[in-house]
This record gives sequence, structure tokens and C-alpha cells, in this order.
Amino acid sequence: MTPLVNQLRWYTAIRVVAIVSVLLPYFLLQLWEAPTAQTSPPPSTVQSEPSFVGPPAPAQESPAAVAIQTESELVPPYVLLLLASASFIATLIYIALMRALRRYPTIQAYIQFIGDLILITGLVYYLGGATSPFSLLYLIVIAVASTLLRRRAGLTVASIAFLLYGSLIVLLYFGRIRPSTATQAVSGLRLGYNLIVHGFGFYAVALLTYYLAHNVTRAERALEEKSEHLADLQVVHRDVIQSISSGILTTDLEGIVTSANHAGLEILDREEGEMVGRPIQESGLFTVVQWGEATAASEQTGRMRSEVEITCGVNTRYVGFSVSGLSDAERNQRGYIIIFQDLTRWRRMQEELRMRDRMVAVGELAAGLAHEIGNPLAAISGSVQMLSGSVDGDPAQRKLIEILLKESHRLDRTIKGFLRFARPRERSSVSFDIARLLAENFELLKNSEEVSERHRLELELDPLSARLFADPDQVSQIFWNLARNSLRAMPDGGRLRVVGELQGDWYRLQVIDTGRGMSEEQRTNLFHPFQSFFDGGTGIGMAIVYRIVQDHGGRLRVDSRPGAGTTITAELPTVGSSVTLLSAEAPA
Repeated sequence: MTPLVNQLRWYTAIRVVAIVSVLLPYFLLQLWEAPTAQTSPPPSTVQSEPSFVGPPAPAQESPAAVAIQTESELVPPYVLLLLASASFIATLIYIALMRALRRYPTIQAYIQFIGDLILITGLVYYLGGATSPFSLLYLIVIAVASTLLRRRAGLTVASIAFLLYGSLIVLLYFGRIRPSTATQAVSGLRLGYNLIVHGFGFYAVALLTYYLAHNVTRAERALEEKSEHLADLQVVHRDVIQSISSGILTTDLEGIVTSANHAGLEILDREEGEMVGRPIQESGLFTVVQWGEATAASEQTGRMRSEVEITCGVNTRYVGFSVSGLSDAERNQRGYIIIFQDLTRWRRMQEELRMRDRMVAVGELAAGLAHEIGNPLAAISGSVQMLSGSVDGDPAQRKLIEILLKESHRLDRTIKGFLRFARPRERSSVSFDIARLLAENFELLKNSEEVSERHRLELELDPLSARLFADPDQVSQIFWNLARNSLRAMPDGGRLRVVGELQGDWYRLQVIDTGRGMSEEQRTNLFHPFQSFFDGGTGIGMAIVYRIVQDHGGRLRVDSRPGAGTTITAELPTVGSSVTLLSAEAPA
């Protein structure tokens, strides 16, 4: 639908309203004056002989006068009904032509303008003639034509209107058509005056309306172009902000969040409705005191940077952020901007690199220390055994020799554990059913002395059979070290879950306990040799687990918090891989 067709529809609707607005008050006025007209004497007794000024004419009645209604003589009701009916019929015709000529909206417009001018001319003829106030309606049609079809159409419609109006009053003046009611004569001077005033008014309205409409259209186009440009800028701005990988929050001066981008909502694990319109403290980045300190620092230095550890759902994240002022074009501060990033991955990578460096250094130290201590220890152990045979019944000496033998054996076990960590035996990787291996080891664990009646053990395997290419003995060693540590963390009993599941090209083994959990420092040092958290432990077991997982190209993750239990996840590739990752998290 073209704009002109839409405007013509509005014009048709307004026409109906205008007809009712004009004729209904006039009809009511006629009804109001009806009682007075009925009580007045007959017109022949009160009406004076009309006098005319103009061309010579017979004395009894001159046809060279413009007829107008002079007294409260009523317009016959059928006249009002005829005008109203003609207007509504014309409106129906216009609506029908909109369908028939829908491809020619300009022709439709001219038909409506000319039809309206003819109806207005009839209204002027029946309701007042040359002095009818309804001649002002011509101006409305002229103005609409100038607005819709610009200057040429306005001048054309103004010419047609002047031709119809001028012809009507001239024909009335010279008696070529009879007036519709009893009238009073007007002079030729008044006739010329009406023609000049109406002609000037018609053309003036046509031109002025055109220029006003032209200026309005030009302003609308400029505004539309600026609006489109502004809309494009807003779209680009929104797309840029939403595409940034860093989180962005804006607040007002009171700390109420006014906007948040996608990355920010994802980092904070929140929905937009949970953030926008809420205090910034509910985001988890700040407390009330911290927000006050951050805004004060940003106002002093221009930007404040810091890091914070936040809890998002079941995960703990490290977030680095900066706070700066948000100003408008006049440099008046309107609020604050918080730009933040999730540093959890970088923290984990740093921990992994530190762990690798430490493990490499410890491995080298262990290999050298085991070599340097192993040979003297063997000589000492052999010498002590020879001395034990030469001791004759001295209980004190025999006891000392037994202590030496016992401690040398314990030191030998420690050195061998060191060697297993520093120089594990060659892997014998084969394809085997890891789910079946875990089920067998789990049955052995349930019947071991380490499990008491207060322990509840559960095994979950999905699927019940899964192939893995690895060393079965070393995988069993992972299981036993993790399971025994979990049992030791629950001396008073608890729940131990062993979960094995196949996820794509990885097999995930999780050992989950409800024990005492670990602190941040304990989690950091968990895989370091000689970092045992239990009485009687050597601290080699978890270091060996780390080395086995590393050699198999797997990944380790530790989720723990004091008093909330521990979950250790070992992921092994179903085929050979050289990728090794380690991470530690503290869940909510």
C-alpha cells in the first residue's frame, strides 16, 4: 500500500466525520428555531419589498441579485437530508473506486477532490448562497490537495473551486438559477468583493499549504535519515557491546544496574531480568562496603582494578574487574562502568604450569636422591644383617639392631616409592574393558578392612562396558589411591561414590566422598610428594596418580571445600593422547 492510498483512506474517514460535524449542528439549530418560525406571521405580512442595487431590473423583483436567507426561515428538512445522503453516497463511491483504481492513487485523489468541491458548492447554494459560511470548506479541500499532491494539484483544485463558487454566485446574481430560499439582494460591489476575497484566499491557501507541507516533508525526511542513522549507530553500538568477550555492566550513581551484555551475564551465570534494575551488590562482585570503596577509588584515580572470587551456581570463579565513571557528552557523571573477565581458566593454567614445574623438579630430585641413598642404604642394611648374627644374647644390642633393620626397610620402601614416582615402569597399554575393571576393584574395596559399617559405597557405571586403551595396572592404581584417600577422609563414616562414564573420546572416573574436604592450600599441594594429610601416610600416592594420568595424556580436577566433601575427577582418553591438564576448584 502506497502512502497516498493510506492518506486517502484517512481523508475518506475524516470526510464522514466532517459531514456529521457540519450538518448535525445546523439541523439541531433548525429544530431549535422551529417554534419561533411557527408563531411568526406569514412572510408576506412581515417581509418588506426587497430592493436591489445593480443592473436595471423590473420593480417587482429583479433577477440580478444573489439570494441569501435573511430571517429565521427554516431550510426544508429534505434539503439537509439530500445533502447528507449525497455526501455519504459519494463516500461510498470513493471507497469503491479505491478498489477499482488501486493502481492509480492520483486519479482517485482528483476524483475525490472534484466530488467534494461539487458537494460543497451544493451546500453553499442551499445554505446561504453568496454569504454562506460553508464556503470556507473549499479551503479544506484545497489544503488537502496541496498537502497530498503538492503545488500543481493545489493550484488546480483552487482553480476548480473558484470556478464553481464564482459561477454559482454570478448565476444567482443574474438570475440564471433560482435561489433555494427567500433572499435579500446584494450589490454588484459585494459580488466583486466576494469573488476577489475567495479567489485570493483559494490560491493563497494552496500556495501556503504547499510550502508548509514541502517544508514539513523535507524536515521529516531529514529527521527520518537522522533517525535511521541513529538507529544504525545504536545497532552497531549494541552489537559491539554484546560481541565483546569481556563482561560489561553499567549502573547509575546509586549503584542500580542499567545494562548488562551477554558475556557479563554468562560470567555471572545470571539472567538479564535478575540484573537490570537491581543493585550491583546482588551481582556477587561487590559487597556494600566494597562497592563504596571501589567507586571512591575510581573517582580519585579514574579507574580502579581488582580481582575477586565469586560463587556462580556450583562453581567458584576468579573475576578481574575495573570500575570507572560513566559520563555524558557534557562530561557530567551519570553512573559507573564495570568491565570484568573470568580469570578462572588463566588461574588454572597458572596452577598447571606451576604444578608441572614442581613435579619435574621433584622428579629429578627424587631420581637423584633415590640413586644416592639407595646404594648406601643397601650396604647399611646388609651390614646390619651381618652384625645381627654376631651379637651374643645382649638384649639391648639385639633391640637396636632390630630397630635398624626395621627403619632401613621402611626407608627402602620410601625410596622405592620415590623411584616409582620419578621413574614409573614402562606402560603396557592394551585395550581393555575399564567398566569391568572398576567393578572388580570396587568389589575388592567393599570387602577390604578399610571399609567399616559406617561407610556406604556406591558404584555407577554408564555404560556397563567401555573399552579403554591404557595400562590396566596403572588404572587400578589410580582407583585404589583415590578410593583409599576418600575413605581416610571419612574416619567417622560417610558416603563414597565411584562414577565411571563414557563421554565422547574420554572416560571419566569420579571418586566422590562426603568427608572433611580440603582447604585451598591443601588442594594446591595435593599432588606434591610428601604432602600427606593423614597420619602414617607417605604423601606419594596422589603424586603417583598425577604422574600416571599425565603419562596417559589425561586430565585431573579437584573440587573440594572444607566440610563439604571432595570430588576428584580423572579423565583418560579412550585412545593415546599427549594432552595433560590439571585444575582445582572449590565448589559452592
